[in-house]
Amino acid sequence: MPKNASELQQALINAATIAMKNAYAPYSQFQVGAAVLAEDGKIYSGCNVENAAYPIGSCAEAGAISAMINGCQTKITAIAVAGVGDKLCTPCGGCRQRIREFAEPTAPVFICGPDGLRHSTTLAELLPMSFGPDNLS
Repeated sequence: MPKNASELQQALINAATIAMKNAYAPYSQFQVGAAVLAEDGKIYSGCNVENAAYPIGSCAEAGAISAMINGCQTKITAIAVAGVGDKLCTPCGGCRQRIREFAEPTAPVFICGPDGLRHSTTLAELLPMSFGPDNLS
């Protein structure tokens, strides 16, 4: 288990990169992996899964969140997303909202490529003025 914040961040990035390599993307060849760090310190990962009947595939972030929920956790403290290509692979709009359901706006978001970290940001920067569970209380 990682000992400090730097090691934890690297473990999260590694998990997202490994998940990216496991993606099922036979149509687009655009592999994406995601890993979330839950409040209990465990890392849960997911990858995109395409389907011949577009658009019923699933995003990597949704898979990682589902794995976290299956692990009886409901709070994301950080997330890493890894994608192929030269440009940054940030979460889509729907996934930004999915992440917001379980993460505070200050949660770190690490955007990665096959070789590691490319950009660090926060959920608030990706989804400004977000609507979340606290809006309903």
